[in-house]
Amino acid sequence: MAKPIPKIGSRKNGRIGSRKHARKIPKGVIHVQASFNNTIVTVTDVRGRVISWSSAGTCGFKGTRRGTPFAAQTAAGNVIRTVAKQGMQRAEVMIKGPGLGRDAALRAIRRSGILLNFIRDVTPMPHNGCRSPKKRRV
Repeated sequence: MAKPIPKIGSRKNGRIGSRKHARKIPKGVIHVQASFNNTIVTVTDVRGRVISWSSAGTCGFKGTRRGTPFAAQTAAGNVIRTVAKQGMQRAEVMIKGPGLGRDAALRAIRRSGILLNFIRDVTPMPHNGCRSPKKRRV
């Protein structure tokens, strides 16, 4: 009995998605999500596939220090350094959230030398949707 011919993309004949060389990405989108407790910076290509990401927690900040502007600046610097090696020159910036790291992350991105097409605030704003939780009594 003849053996079946393995498909090119099958899992048996090697790892899927492994690359010998990094992709060259000339243009991308930088997403900054700044909450009060942490700041997450994600870089995607134009189609939305994640290239690199970092957060204040992965940079070594713990506890309340993760929400600081310096932690956000460090996280943004780490991501920009990795995508600059892959050849990114232009980017669009999407900022979401009310945290302290918004401006610091944007400042780090501006200083990196990547040309920014636009900066957009995509913080979700309710148009009187759900009822908010009752106020805290301390």
